[in-house]
Amino acid sequence: MSAGQDRIPTTQYAVQLTGPGRLTLNRNKPLPPVGPYTILARVEAVGLCFSDLKMLKQFAAHPRKGEIVSGLPGEVLGELAGYVPGDLPTVPGHEAVCRIVAVGGRVSSHKAGERVIVQTDYRSLRTAGSNAAFGYNFEGALQEYVAMDERVVVDAETGERFLIPAGEDLSASAACLVEPWACVEDSYASPERRSPQSGGNMLVVAELGHGIEGLSEACGSGGKPAEVVAVCTAAQESDAARDLGVPVTRAADAAGLPAEAFDDIVYFGERKETIEALNDKLAQRGIMNIVTRGRRIGHSVSVGVGRVHYGLTRWIGTHGHSAAESYRSIPATGEIRPGEKILVVGAAGPMGQMHVIRCITSGVPGIEITAADVDDARLAALERKAGPLAKARGVKFLVVNPQKEPSPGAASYVAIMAPVPSLVARAVNDGGEGCLVNVFAGIPAAAREPVDLDAYIAKRCFMFGTSGSVVRDMKIVLAKIESGQLDTNTSVDAVCGMEGAIEALAAVERRTLSGKIVVYPALRGLGLVPLADLRERAPSVAAKLNRDVWTKEAEEELYRVFGR
Repeated sequence: MSAGQDRIPTTQYAVQLTGPGRLTLNRNKPLPPVGPYTILARVEAVGLCFSDLKMLKQFAAHPRKGEIVSGLPGEVLGELAGYVPGDLPTVPGHEAVCRIVAVGGRVSSHKAGERVIVQTDYRSLRTAGSNAAFGYNFEGALQEYVAMDERVVVDAETGERFLIPAGEDLSASAACLVEPWACVEDSYASPERRSPQSGGNMLVVAELGHGIEGLSEACGSGGKPAEVVAVCTAAQESDAARDLGVPVTRAADAAGLPAEAFDDIVYFGERKETIEALNDKLAQRGIMNIVTRGRRIGHSVSVGVGRVHYGLTRWIGTHGHSAAESYRSIPATGEIRPGEKILVVGAAGPMGQMHVIRCITSGVPGIEITAADVDDARLAALERKAGPLAKARGVKFLVVNPQKEPSPGAASYVAIMAPVPSLVARAVNDGGEGCLVNVFAGIPAAAREPVDLDAYIAKRCFMFGTSGSVVRDMKIVLAKIESGQLDTNTSVDAVCGMEGAIEALAAVERRTLSGKIVVYPALRGLGLVPLADLRERAPSVAAKLNRDVWTKEAEEELYRVFGR
């Protein structure tokens, strides 16, 4: 074992989740032994997230709290540092920056003394319903020290590290908030699939009187599906086989086909009932392509909007004749475009603020941003933070309360922060030509909502969603911070130590603060302190703020005042 300069204690303060709704501050949690693959790190700071509350309420029922079913040999699982699946108590907190203080003898990619931020999603380690994750079935960062295992935090195929080196010049708060900002970045930067899945499963359904066109053209040079199931007439089936050049299996109807089995569903028709039935056949990351041949559906269609975020499903369509037209309308990413008229719905909450500031500081020319929220106090706080940034960059910026005033004009980009299915339908109705609908909020996966698909198709709208982030996104955000393009500290609205962490989680649930709460585990006795209260509670810390924005200097003063 190698160790850093820390004098490593035998016990520590930790917030533990022991069951649904059962949080406790354990003041004597033992530190685990450092095994051959263990990476022991001291937590410098951890941000709190609304996702922590989902874990708090669901506990063992959360899909990321389950046992790992693939990705590592069974005999290894019992050796993993911090692995606490099922009913075992866990430590929440996944937005973290840490200092490695000791490593086991077989650790090769990490060393004591390194400062790192944590990529929390271990996507190659599958659970029954999701994937393993830091702060879920692996203990997280709401403790003074956290033990990780190198076999988990290094991708076995690529060698990529999930513990990303962070510069010494960054405040701990700015570094820990890279993770939530990376989730925002992911929603803009993730590449979209723009053709049928190569080697995938395709379902082709055609109503009587509709031809089958454009399947081969849609595939282009990207490769063809491995299997095609067709629900259509014999002549249409022949057209599909001829167009794709692959064997086609005929099915009597779609109802008997397995759920979530098809990477691409191409429907030539306009029947509402058929589209709704096909909704459930779409696999994770699947694309639903509706080709109407100039005909109208005539009714709103119940669409699985929850799966757009959690299942990464996509809906496209054309009033033309060719399936290729719809695939061509898919954007390369969810990035904003020059001249974009952006509407952020639920903009004044912590994640909404990030979307607003991310767009303002993007450097994309000619954009206009409307931040909509029903909480006037939060809107005022957002305007104080984002207004000067927008003015300095020449970005037109407006805050509105939709309960009191309408949003100005049709948006070309709508980012939805509230997990309300009807907001997706409203974005389609109110959006302009080519409107991109970023379903960032975690609408429950099973949720469906009536959507005007005739308008969706005619306007060439595209709704998309992402969940979490990848290492690429964290590196992008880190580079933006280091270059001065972005200050993640604009998100900070309150700070605390371990004694205030449970109260802070309650504040997240009550939504009493408009920004992020940063916990400093080393400041054991510090209760929850909103930045607005700093002038009374700690005037010397308040004096280090920059126009009410948290700074590295304020963090250093916080340690000086409360670290004794």
